Amino acid sequence: MVGISKGERVFIASNYTFFIVLMLVMIYPFWYIVMGSLSDPTMITGGLFLKPSGFSLASYRAVLHNVSILSGFEVTLISTIGGVVIGTFLTATTAYAISKKRLFGQKFFSMMILFTMLFSGGLIPSYLLIKGLGLLDSYWALILPNALGAWNIFVMLSFFRGIPDELEESAKIDGAGDLTVFFRIVLPLSKAVIATISLFIAVWYWNDFFSSVIYVSEKDMWQLQMVLKDLISNTSSAIQQAGVAIGFQTEVNGFTIKMASIIVSSIPILIVYPFLQKHFVKGALIGSVKG
Repeated sequence: MVGISKGERVFIASNYTFFIVLMLVMIYPFWYIVMGSLSDPTMITGGLFLKPSGFSLASYRAVLHNVSILSGFEVTLISTIGGVVIGTFLTATTAYAISKKRLFGQKFFSMMILFTMLFSGGLIPSYLLIKGLGLLDSYWALILPNALGAWNIFVMLSFFRGIPDELEESAKIDGAGDLTVFFRIVLPLSKAVIATISLFIAVWYWNDFFSSVIYVSEKDMWQLQMVLKDLISNTSSAIQQAGVAIGFQTEVNGFTIKMASIIVSSIPILIVYPFLQKHFVKGALIGSVKG
């Protein structure tokens, strides 16, 4: 490298080495799970998994025939889709309203939202509220409590404040109302931040298990992560707890079932994220810098 001193070459080499090691450290846990899920249960001896011990897809076949996993998938998919639609809409409308200085009590509402980032009502009042509304053991109990997040509101709020007021003023001169301006001008300009917030919300709902712990008593309404938590925490009876069919029980063990279940539950987010990554990075930067 011409024009680069020895000290700079050492620094560059050290940077590359450090980040390669860091990358391997972060990737290996996922690699371990993948290799463990593909291993033959009769050949697993423990330790590191750089490649499968044998090869078997029996654990994946067992998981895909697992009633608990499939019902968890259904519940999580419905709550995630509902949460993304409702949460993104509520976040956008709330942030847009608060971004307008002409809103009566704008500072008060902003402080109230900020207050929820620092303090919460607590677990018991939350449960009593959902119970009082008659939402226990329902999809609404899994969707509504997490639909609106203060941090998401402020990210979108800072983006909306960066949109020139002249755009809205010119539309209103042509006779457009606030709803028309919001839906036909503001939202089309906000695709990046909307994609970002939607991804944040989707990941939150997909990984959520605490709502099932608090608001759900019927196993048929357990979210996927709650099913996995129950499966992983019951190591000694993992196969029975997973509801694996008798025909598969001679081909799998608790370890491979758990590894395969984790991979299957991660696939949807792994598929969606690459398509939203561009919007995710752009929206996060715009929402955090502008204000």
